[in-house]
Amino acid sequence: MDAEEKIDSDIIVIGGGAAGLMAAGKAAESGAKVLLLEKTDGCGKKILVSGKTRCNLTNSAELKNFISMYGNNGRFLFSAFHNYFRPELLDFLNNHGLATKVERGGRIFPVSDDAHDVVRVFKKYLSENNVQIKLNTKVNSIMIKDNAVCGVKTEHGNYHCKAVILATGGATWPATGSTGDGCKISASLGHNIVKLKPALVPLIAREQKLAQSMQGVSLRNVRATAFQGEAASIDSTLTPDCVYGRGEKKSPRSPVIESRFGEMLFTHFGLGGPIILLMSLAVVEALEKGPVSVLIDLKPALTREQLHRRLQSDLDKFSKRKISGIMKEYLPAKMIEPFIELTGIDKEKLAHQITAAERGKIVELFKALRFNIKSPLALEKAIVTAGGVALTEIDPRTMASRLITGLYFCGEVMDIDADTGGYNLQAAFSTGYVAGEKAAEYVIPSFKKTGSLRHKQR
Repeated sequence: MDAEEKIDSDIIVIGGGAAGLMAAGKAAESGAKVLLLEKTDGCGKKILVSGKTRCNLTNSAELKNFISMYGNNGRFLFSAFHNYFRPELLDFLNNHGLATKVERGGRIFPVSDDAHDVVRVFKKYLSENNVQIKLNTKVNSIMIKDNAVCGVKTEHGNYHCKAVILATGGATWPATGSTGDGCKISASLGHNIVKLKPALVPLIAREQKLAQSMQGVSLRNVRATAFQGEAASIDSTLTPDCVYGRGEKKSPRSPVIESRFGEMLFTHFGLGGPIILLMSLAVVEALEKGPVSVLIDLKPALTREQLHRRLQSDLDKFSKRKISGIMKEYLPAKMIEPFIELTGIDKEKLAHQITAAERGKIVELFKALRFNIKSPLALEKAIVTAGGVALTEIDPRTMASRLITGLYFCGEVMDIDADTGGYNLQAAFSTGYVAGEKAAEYVIPSFKKTGSLRHKQR
């Protein structure tokens, strides 16, 4: 291609993920000529790995609760969700032949449990509306003239257009094409970038050998609480008996950062699993202020007094058993030896030889298995990127840049992120829809008068 070849398109969408696919389809459906540029060899790659390849599309939560899952930045999405929210998304998918179902926690998936079906819907949508797609085309920069978009520069040459929709994603899952390109491009145009941080990410513990000794153990119905401070200095009685975190009405008191109840697991480097992922962003942010520890209550349904009574009863009942045999009633097999080692009790000791002080150590460890957090895993290992283009520089009604005319944003490139449960994809689809519609309105002068009516008649 010639260095300055003119491409016949009104709008260029950069990035073929969830937000970019929706934006391209909607802009084209609205009457604009659209070119989608994707740096990898295929579109929808992050969709394909989302929800463990099942694609958690959205959630059945009410709007107020939905918004709360994005933390303080959730308010930015009110306008986008007013224009395009879960009912519209599900209607769109259903009209394209994709049935959905609601599962535990309000999570909504395709009935087929196959993310490929979601990508097929969007490919069909783009094909029906004559969107041009160029794969293996990395955009290096956006061309600006008189403070307005006029095209993009790629490794293979330049493409001209009237508007650009930046849908490059964050900097997680680099194999899907998300490597932070959009933030670099935006920064070069004068946009402020909120520091990129990993969200929904496993945590590396300083007690790596301890975690490794229990690697692969998955725990259910436990409480993990993050505290500001070194693990040894934390009073374990401060562990709350309720959940604190995004989407919850109450806020914790220092030194509690977040507290979650549910499932977690031990890894070769530290802590992982659902409740650890949910609290990870709060931990990452707290690490910037000082030491952070996580205390795990292995028996949250029992008070210390109840545990003392039960343990004493078992020690009396099975007085000739070794303490390691008693612990089989309380812990997964792989946890027993490291657990007893932490108490300082000889694993060969018989039940009737256990002293009151040793019993107290066991109970305390049940209520507070302590880890100091060294760091999260690297950004590229996270499920979601926190941070991105500052929301103060984006019009929430249109997704348009407040700095550059003809530039629009959608999806994870913006400073928007949420907990697991379908919230991140819904934000991508909703902001993509608005960006596509408003970019089309910008490039087609007659859109405001005729656009809405024309689409209703289709």
